[in-house]
Amino acid sequence: MTQQLALPDGQVIPYQLCLRPRKTVGLKITASGLVVHAPHRLPAAQLAQVLQDKAHWIQSKLALRAAMTEPPMQWQSGEALWWMGQPIVLALQPGGRQQAVRLEGAALVVPTPEPDNLALTARKVLQWYQRQALPDFSRRVQLVATQMGETVNHVALSNARARWGSCNSRREIRLNWRLIQAPPQLIQYVVCHEMAHLREMNHSARFYAELRALYADYLAAEAALKQWSNKLHRMA
Repeated sequence: MTQQLALPDGQVIPYQLCLRPRKTVGLKITASGLVVHAPHRLPAAQLAQVLQDKAHWIQSKLALRAAMTEPPMQWQSGEALWWMGQPIVLALQPGGRQQAVRLEGAALVVPTPEPDNLALTARKVLQWYQRQALPDFSRRVQLVATQMGETVNHVALSNARARWGSCNSRREIRLNWRLIQAPPQLIQYVVCHEMAHLREMNHSARFYAELRALYADYLAAEAALKQWSNKLHRMA
């Protein structure tokens, strides 16, 4: 349910209140704003006091999130894109609908019969990224599988908004296609994270031991991926 937090300086912060079977109040800043997880029977006055006590933290985190927000995609020539961690630009080129998108130097050339058709441009660009992502990810998964002496039955792309990858008991790996925009070392980190789940389907100490064996500096990579998250999610 949507609530409002009124601060002494007059600022009003809307937040999403989620009641849970828990003992403490948890705060999270998401793309939609402040989310508060609170115990079912927590008195309203006590929750209000907790939020007032955390007001400075809430304001600073919301400001940081706003500063990191990337502008929406315009799908026009000159648009800034990312490819394997490197900046490139979108270059629309008059051409037939069937002509292939191609990377030329630091430009992603998109032949299109309708330069003003933003939906068509977006579809061609996203399809190009996805076509590049699957073979790259599959190669990385196979290399790590060989290193581990494990078998992966299937590698597929994911379009999830909140997860970079997944691994299930059928030994299937799914990786978010948006990762192909990120630096190679971050792609490798996510691959190793999911591959470690082949042996530990949890996030226990044993899991992190497996991950550390595959990617020693996983903590730094995890932090870097969070910094990249907004850039990678500009593409719908």
